[in-house]
Amino acid sequence: MIKIDLITGFLGSGKTTFIRKYAKYLINQGKNIGILENDYGAVNVDAMLLQDILGDKCTLEMVAGGCDTDCHRRRFKTKLIAMGMCGYDRVLVEPSGIFDMDEFFDTLHEEPLDRWYEIGNVITIVDAGLETNLSDTSRYILASQTTQAGAVLYSHVQEVTPERLSGTTRYVSELVTDLQTTVPSHRIVLKKDWNTLNDSDFEAILHAGYHSADYQKLWMNDQKSYDSLYFMNMDFSEAFLRQSCSEILKDPACGKVFRIKGFQKLPDSSWISINATHQKTEIKPIPMGQSILIIIGEGLQKNVIEKYWGKSRP
Repeated sequence: MIKIDLITGFLGSGKTTFIRKYAKYLINQGKNIGILENDYGAVNVDAMLLQDILGDKCTLEMVAGGCDTDCHRRRFKTKLIAMGMCGYDRVLVEPSGIFDMDEFFDTLHEEPLDRWYEIGNVITIVDAGLETNLSDTSRYILASQTTQAGAVLYSHVQEVTPERLSGTTRYVSELVTDLQTTVPSHRIVLKKDWNTLNDSDFEAILHAGYHSADYQKLWMNDQKSYDSLYFMNMDFSEAFLRQSCSEILKDPACGKVFRIKGFQKLPDSSWISINATHQKTEIKPIPMGQSILIIIGEGLQKNVIEKYWGKSRP
């Protein structure tokens, strides 16, 4: 049977960054890997950031969102059926940060997937500088992701104080308590700079498993409260993009913005990628991209955001 791992975590936590490192480790072990990007939005930006690790031992498939829950689940199952015929040793699934965990488990228990796949690990990524002012729905999503994980990895640990990391850990523990459930004491929890992850760490993660938690289902079909806005073929300088993203994230009139991500072509024809959250803004050069910027959040106000990103902007 094919092992399948779910790498989950809230918006902007660092799932794609971890998958790059995890996939490289598995490839070095001689494994044939398939990555399935199962995103919420209709355009998958994160998938483009994995292109450099693809090759004979690692391929990438995508399930785009932008449809209702039933349609999305059918697409997910159909893609897994196709991948089940490709001879992978392990499949890594990266869903959106607002993914209903039950979709993963329910789909894997359906025929014929239950005969082809064996759930390996649920790995949850938590930003060490996690914003704690979350809605009830977002709190539930993060709690369900965490309580079912066999391994919890804190990202950006080196960028926060020990006090902030401790506060984030307490907050996550409180979320699990709110679900009126417990997590196993043997679960793997890593709080270290990912640049120092070694073979022993990855081997532990590889055998972390998952936790079949029993808790009250609080998912209230509030995915409709989450929005994604797309801005195509914008012409911004890097400085303006950095400044405007910061302002949009801070402006409550824009709605509750969780993440801004995408690619921008600069005047010299070079490309940059951007990943902006309340914790940090990362802008990096990339070989090539797609001219798109995506804003994800709750109750987004497009008319307000367009005042920042009007066509006349530099």
